[in-house]
Amino acid sequence: MSQPPIFAYENLSLHQGEGWLFQDLDIYVGPRDRLALIGRNGAGKTTLLRLIADQIEADKGQRMIQPGTNIVMLEQEPDFTPFETLLDFAVSDDGPAAHAVEAIADQLGTDLSILAAKASGGEKRRAAICRALASEPDLLLLDEPTNHLDLGAIDWLEDWLGRYKGAFITISHDRTFLTRLTKQTIWLDRRQIRRQEVGFGGYDAWMEKIFADEAKEASRIDAKLKLEARWLERGVTARRKRNQGRLQKLYEMRAQRAAMIGPTGTANLQAQSDEVRTKSVIRAEEISKSFGDGDEKRAIIRKFSLRIQRGDRIGIVGANGAGKTTLLKMLTGDLEPDTGEVTLAKTLNGVIIDQQRSLLESNKTVRDVLADGSDWVDVRGIKKHVQGYLKEFLFAPSLIDAKVGTLSGGEQSRLLLAREFARMSNLLVLDEPTNDLDLETLDLLQEVISDYDGTVLLVSHDRDFLDRTVTITLGLDGSGQVDIIAGGYAEWEAKRKSSENTARDPKAKATNKPATPKTDGSRKKLTYKDQRDYDLLPERIEEIERRMTEIGEALSDTDLYSKDFEKFEKLTNENANLNDEKEWSEIRWLELAEQVEALEAVKS
Repeated sequence: MSQPPIFAYENLSLHQGEGWLFQDLDIYVGPRDRLALIGRNGAGKTTLLRLIADQIEADKGQRMIQPGTNIVMLEQEPDFTPFETLLDFAVSDDGPAAHAVEAIADQLGTDLSILAAKASGGEKRRAAICRALASEPDLLLLDEPTNHLDLGAIDWLEDWLGRYKGAFITISHDRTFLTRLTKQTIWLDRRQIRRQEVGFGGYDAWMEKIFADEAKEASRIDAKLKLEARWLERGVTARRKRNQGRLQKLYEMRAQRAAMIGPTGTANLQAQSDEVRTKSVIRAEEISKSFGDGDEKRAIIRKFSLRIQRGDRIGIVGANGAGKTTLLKMLTGDLEPDTGEVTLAKTLNGVIIDQQRSLLESNKTVRDVLADGSDWVDVRGIKKHVQGYLKEFLFAPSLIDAKVGTLSGGEQSRLLLAREFARMSNLLVLDEPTNDLDLETLDLLQEVISDYDGTVLLVSHDRDFLDRTVTITLGLDGSGQVDIIAGGYAEWEAKRKSSENTARDPKAKATNKPATPKTDGSRKKLTYKDQRDYDLLPERIEEIERRMTEIGEALSDTDLYSKDFEKFEKLTNENANLNDEKEWSEIRWLELAEQVEALEAVKS
């Protein structure tokens, strides 16, 4: 490091519960470091920031800070209850001067005169940001800074941090935010701390290398360690491969839906076949909604039409107050439109996940929440042992009898997801589902949404998550107009920029010609091995699915876990291996199918 650190902690140790949360860790921060702090929910990320901010004391260790260094922490959930207005909070306890706070508020476009008791989550988050940034920090500690912020506020914060001259450490689930801003990474993993001089963009490759190195080392130690390391390595690499395959399927679904959306952005209903019409689960016909009276009346949604089909993944984006929740409630039948009509399929059975952790009683156990005290949980008609189901949502099975109140905020959110995803449904409604989730849980949530058999309606400000999960984006600009885009956030953002450029230059015209696929004209056919895989893999996938069905029926025996644990474990492991093989086979066949299509295009 070319410059001495402005902060360091040596031999940091902190006891928590029945063991050590941190033990003999070393951490340092340079004057211009941009650090991503990564780790699973419950690993101690927020606790580490609080130790750095001197809000709590370590059991052991030496805390060193360069004289004159101002450390400021943006907390995830600050307490606003003692304050009358947001401004009172922002300048309290020897905080920054009011004029400095208001200058930041003007840039951010927020009103700090709002009563704290009536402020929304987004307004409170903006007030906390104003306080933190106006404090002139040398080291800024950011705990989920983008939570509750709309896309415009996130863009503003990214721009401010890009020009910021000090150092920062940030915890965030927002991959786009981390990739754009960070240059170093700290990884809390299994009570260890690792640092790498790469930003979040290089984190996945670094993590995979560490797991691969551990697997090699474990092979020289003993079988138990080898199995654990192999599970870690396979869990990471397999998930990446699976998600790559899911993304390929997502792109295909987007292409199909793009063909059904007319050039004006409305559903091309006349072009639908009768067979496609029967798949519709929600039909919105010329719906509108306004709020207020007289001069205060404001159109939230104007003459919006859309036919949502079975299997669609709909993302709704826009600034706070643009009408996202209003549109969501109209599409699900919870709010009547002023004009137009919304028709829901009679068989529609929805589950709403809105991250209301208050619904989880703190004195209940994990077992109580998932299975009403039983050892078995009914997961969409299939009985699973609670401990096995917990592992699917990245919980240690030992947490089965832990009190909900002892879990971190992210773990509580993950528990809520596990409970809701177990229910039978064909419509999934998610309102800001990514708040408080760690990156591994976001990967898991992406998988669950991709594999969900029904339709998904998703409100989110997480740009990367939208790009990985939705087939159609509904973009609200606050004027009542709703853009319908086949694709995710990136496609909507590209359309917005194109529209802005056209508005600035009336002569500009969008060409938007479909890309011509590139093919290798010298290649006439598949290799022998590729052709064999292309021919045989579909049959193998069917075999795997049949065996997985047989295993599922065997595992549905509620007595198997206690009666024959060895068989239960053997079947569970076989099922996991078959699932991995199935995912690989599907990805491989999709790649070969693309090659076949490209070769046929050349021939024609």
